[in-house]
Amino acid sequence: MSSAEFKNKPLYIISSLVENKPGVLFRITNLFRARNFNIESITVGTTEKPDLSRMTITTRIDEAILEQLVKQLRKLIDIVEVEVLDINNTVYRELALIKIRAKDFTNRNEIINFANVFRANILDIGKESVTVEVIGTPDKIDAFKNLIIQYDIVEMARTGVSALSRGE
Repeated sequence: MSSAEFKNKPLYIISSLVENKPGVLFRITNLFRARNFNIESITVGTTEKPDLSRMTITTRIDEAILEQLVKQLRKLIDIVEVEVLDINNTVYRELALIKIRAKDFTNRNEIINFANVFRANILDIGKESVTVEVIGTPDKIDAFKNLIIQYDIVEMARTGVSALSRGE
C-alpha cells in the first residue's frame, strides 16, 4: 500500500496497558508486521504503577480491520488492557525537535517569529542553525514543519503520540 493510500485512511490511537517486561514491544509490533499493518507512531513508557507500561500506537487502517486487530492484541500475553481512544475525547500530544538551517540574521528572526506563533521553544541558536522544540498534535507539528521547510531542515526527531482519554 502506498503512503498516499495510508493517508486516506482514518487515524486511530490505540492505548494499551502492558506488563513492563522484555519482549512485550516485540510481540505487539510483530502482530502488526505479520498482518502488514503500518504503525505510524509508537510510544512506550512506565505508568504510575512501575510494573505496567502504557503503549500508545497510532495507525491508519479500516475500521473493520481495527476491530480484528484489537481482538488479536487482547489475546497476547502480557497485555492488561487495550482501548481505541476517541480522538474527540482524548488529550494527545507529540514532541518534535527540529534543527533548521539559519545562516543569516533575517532567517533566524523569521524562524524565531514562526516558533513564537506556534508557541514553540527555541532550544539552541548556533552560527548556522536554530533548534526548535514543538509540542502539540501531529497536525500542529506538520504545519510548523511545512512552514519552515523553506529554510532547510537539517535534522528532525519526533517522539510519536502520547495520549490519555479525557475525564474519569
